[in-house]
Amino acid sequence: MTSLYGNLAARQAFSAAIDSGSLHHGWIFAGPEGVGKARFAMLAARRLLAGPGQPDDFAVPPGDRTQQLIDAGSHPDLKVLQRLPRDEKKPEQGLARSIRVDQVRELDHFLGVKATYSDRRVVVIDTADDLERPGASNALLKNLEEPPAGTVFLLISHAPGRLLPTIRSRCRMLRFDPLDDAEMRAALVDAGVASNEIDELIRVGQGSPARALAMAGLDIPGLDKALAELAQGDPSNAARAELARALSLKAAQERYEAFLERAPSFIAAAARTRSGEALRTALDAHDAARNLAASALGLSLDAQGTVFEMAGIVARLALTAPPIATRR
Repeated sequence: MTSLYGNLAARQAFSAAIDSGSLHHGWIFAGPEGVGKARFAMLAARRLLAGPGQPDDFAVPPGDRTQQLIDAGSHPDLKVLQRLPRDEKKPEQGLARSIRVDQVRELDHFLGVKATYSDRRVVVIDTADDLERPGASNALLKNLEEPPAGTVFLLISHAPGRLLPTIRSRCRMLRFDPLDDAEMRAALVDAGVASNEIDELIRVGQGSPARALAMAGLDIPGLDKALAELAQGDPSNAARAELARALSLKAAQERYEAFLERAPSFIAAAARTRSGEALRTALDAHDAARNLAASALGLSLDAQGTVFEMAGIVARLALTAPPIATRR
């Protein structure tokens, strides 16, 4: 997707800050994952680097040279920090767990020379949540404390509360919210999603187009059905074993990842209908599911064993009595 969807107030606020002539040097674009923060950061960087006279809506003019350089990764006045591959020779092994301190220290050279094409230099960090602590975070802090004139830092964060307080204090916070259903529909239609999938993807996307698109074509209703059946109990472990075998196949990698995403959400939804001991069981299960999902991909845990364990966590929901009805 190349268009921007939702969060008009946030976009207008940043546009007004640019037009004010006194743009703050550090910004945190904060909000849920997948709602367009990174896309907006790159379009904001383009507008800043392209100079005066740019569209207020961050649209890219046809044939824009600045955008062409950014797309090629060769704009000399833009630095984007992201997690790198664990092994550049084996990119299939995935990304490193963090943005390393040596990546941040490269900013010293970038900021130590004059801008090439404009009066500004822009640093985009996607995401600041991934900064290696304490080294990379402290190295960034040094640059935020005394940035060269014309430098703008755009930090993307899904959980700004986890950033160093000293980093937060040196930046302006711009909040991004989940998209509403109409905005989600527009984003999915423009992305070419099949019409018969859109309603279901709006439901599971929870206001995040990126999350919804990641689940397109993965039979999410089928995964939800399997989760619902597990929540009724699996005393023989037969359902757990069957699901683990199915999702551990190499061809099922995307459905496996979708399962890891859906399981904590499914448990959270179940918790909202419970009280007493049943609620405590659901909350404990939710914590366990979130922790397992977070570590499964980052640590490359065995897929079959991970699904079997996650399915067992979901099955805990059957161990407590049904929710107590509220008396009127």
